Amino acid sequence: MAIKTWLLQTFTWWSGQTINTRFHTWRKGEVVGADEFGNTYYRTKGGAIDPALGYERRWVIYAGESDGSATPPGWYGWLHHSTDIPPTDETYVAREWEMPHQPNLTGTADAYRPQGSILNSGVRPEATGDYKAWTPGS
Repeated sequence: MAIKTWLLQTFTWWSGQTINTRFHTWRKGEVVGADEFGNTYYRTKGGAIDPALGYERRWVIYAGESDGSATPPGWYGWLHHSTDIPPTDETYVAREWEMPHQPNLTGTADAYRPQGSILNSGVRPEATGDYKAWTPGS
């Protein structure tokens, strides 16, 4: 299993952090927090300003496959410098009408399948009468 992990970290970026990202994170990063999906968020040690960017670097190490839609709104705002306070330091309470964040489920078994979809197990609804099927020769 160790060889497979090493190969994945060497040659792929979509199945987790690469060896270079792991080394950079170990040397220059500090943990800021984690979200409900297990993703871990980092910034440069001590909030140091990157001279090339003019602001601190922020990044995320995904718990599983790298998927940007798996970043909850609070962490997304922090990663993109919309806010300087990470969600772990805020006392934000979701409103009763807000639904919990979930990643994009397209392409998975949990994807939305409307009524009438070929992949939906239900029965397609009857036509409303405004459509007449074409038959050859008519």
